[in-house]
Amino acid sequence: MRHRFAVPLRGGFDYIVEPRNWPQYWPGLVRVQAGSQWRAPGDRARVVMRLLGRSVELEMTLRTFDPYRLVEYVSVQRGLPDARHERGFAAVGDGFEYRLAVEFEPRAGLRGTFDRQLVRRAVARTMRRTIANLDVRLRSVAS
Repeated sequence: MRHRFAVPLRGGFDYIVEPRNWPQYWPGLVRVQAGSQWRAPGDRARVVMRLLGRSVELEMTLRTFDPYRLVEYVSVQRGLPDARHERGFAAVGDGFEYRLAVEFEPRAGLRGTFDRQLVRRAVARTMRRTIANLDVRLRSVAS
């Protein structure tokens, strides 16, 4: 999923990657656990999310942190497939383009059907809501 924001790249990137800001725009985020770090490869953040009607703790491990360009991380959560996340950033005029991608390997058996149907839709819905929330938040931050 891609979206252009009418705010400068630096301000948008800095806002998006700051864990203290995540509850303001990340749908379903209940809280960021104390001690979470998010600035260098290997850093870990633990968050509690409301996913598919239940609270789930996600542990995210940062793989790539290339400021103002690329953030890649993996997430592990009980009851769901592990996922690889990519967030791309590119300056476009006075604003920036934000690219979100999530990949996961469906699990075996009936759980795989659940992953291909419900998890896939939930991820897409969450990304759309994230973009909508960021649209509002970044406008107010830039003002």
